[in-house]
Amino acid sequence: MEQEAGLDAQKRALTAAGVEKLFVEQTSSVGPRPALEAAIEFGREGDTLAVTDLSRLARSVPDFCRIQARLAAKRIELRVLNLGLDTVNPTGKLMLNLLASIAQWEREMMLERQREGVAKAKLEGRYKGRAPTARRKAEQVFALADRGVRKTAIAAELGMSERSVFRLLAQKASVADTAGKAATPP
Repeated sequence: MEQEAGLDAQKRALTAAGVEKLFVEQTSSVGPRPALEAAIEFGREGDTLAVTDLSRLARSVPDFCRIQARLAAKRIELRVLNLGLDTVNPTGKLMLNLLASIAQWEREMMLERQREGVAKAKLEGRYKGRAPTARRKAEQVFALADRGVRKTAIAAELGMSERSVFRLLAQKASVADTAGKAATPP
């Protein structure tokens, strides 16, 4: 819910800034970014790619540099709304590179604190780990599969990855196969 509100706020900010075409995606920090690729491909010389925040564009300094190089090769400027910076002049380029470095440092510090917190919680016996969302939906997956629903459709309907559906069904088949072998006399 909170992520949806953030996405809506970003869309409003971009529209208010005069952005003509929105490219929207929600993905993990390691997932593919088809909308970003489409935005860069769509851009033409003289265009400006606007983002609400530097962290919405790049995941690291090398990632930022790669994206910036691709934009520069196509003569597309970059504008970061919350910083009021763009790549139209050398000072803007310098500031964006510095801020990309700071953003990466912030992320690495946050991850370090998170790892320390998890380690402390484990030592104290309080760490439970991430809730296994796929296993909680196993019965629903099995019921849909038994009705003949395709695995990709099951994943879409239950809001889970196709890999999780395949894994659950493979585990069920393995258990059933093992149980069948145990019941068969030698």
